[in-house]
Amino acid sequence: MPRGTTVIGRSLDCNITIEDPLVSRQHASIVVDDHGGRVEDLGSRNGVRINGLQIRETTALRDGDRIRIGTQDFVFCCVEPAGKAHSKTTGVLRLCAKCRLPYPREMVACPNCEAIEQTDEETLSGSFGNDDKSAWGVQLLVEALERALTLGRIADADRLVRRATAQVEELVASGQTVDAQALGALAVQVAATTLATNDPTWALWVFEIYRRLDRVPPVPVIERLGEAAAKHPGIVRGALDALVEQLDGKAGGASPDGSQALARLAQMRRSLAEGGRDPGEITGEWPGPS
Repeated sequence: MPRGTTVIGRSLDCNITIEDPLVSRQHASIVVDDHGGRVEDLGSRNGVRINGLQIRETTALRDGDRIRIGTQDFVFCCVEPAGKAHSKTTGVLRLCAKCRLPYPREMVACPNCEAIEQTDEETLSGSFGNDDKSAWGVQLLVEALERALTLGRIADADRLVRRATAQVEELVASGQTVDAQALGALAVQVAATTLATNDPTWALWVFEIYRRLDRVPPVPVIERLGEAAAKHPGIVRGALDALVEQLDGKAGGASPDGSQALARLAQMRRSLAEGGRDPGEITGEWPGPS
């Protein structure tokens, strides 16, 4: 790093660009001058950590310090001679959605695992659960799952949905709080996997996880579940009944969005009851991820 200020972030206007959804557009800056190096958090959503501790103000850097930005660790090394201030570096890193290793943006596929999924969407918050490592993992898996479904890569989608749901199961089993917004984003993609693979297992998982957490699914999740229910009415009917019964009594204290969601669930239940079960289908229960 030459003398002067180096801005690190997701924007292409930064001196060092990292296409990682946990990195803000302008995430941090590092200043190198006669006094050494120092790093400052530029108001990022997910913060900057030095040797594992989140910084609150401009912090001096020592040789060997590890700087965590997004999901990446950088090691600060003191070298001589110092260079000149720059306006823009030529390197842009892109984070692989599959193996989470960075690689040059100019490359079509990740050189480590050959995946083409990229994580260059809007900045995500690392607040899925209480464990930061689980938070980063689940958020990136949601991004990768959405891209795999968009590209029609069914085998990749199946692998990713198993990993993502397993991480949520671990959070629930350990008693950690699961962030509602992050769970909703994952649930939409999990239910979409049922539509792409014609496997009702994943829609059943969405019904069951909301029942176990005693939460009302947001409307976008219910809409996607409704599509899955139309394809597999007999199989999902039992899971839908269990969720509606679990949420019975919440309507009185629900927010407007919650009331709308409960009404949509009730409507879905009536539609399945009026339509009956498809021949050859049986009511199933969520068996858990394999």
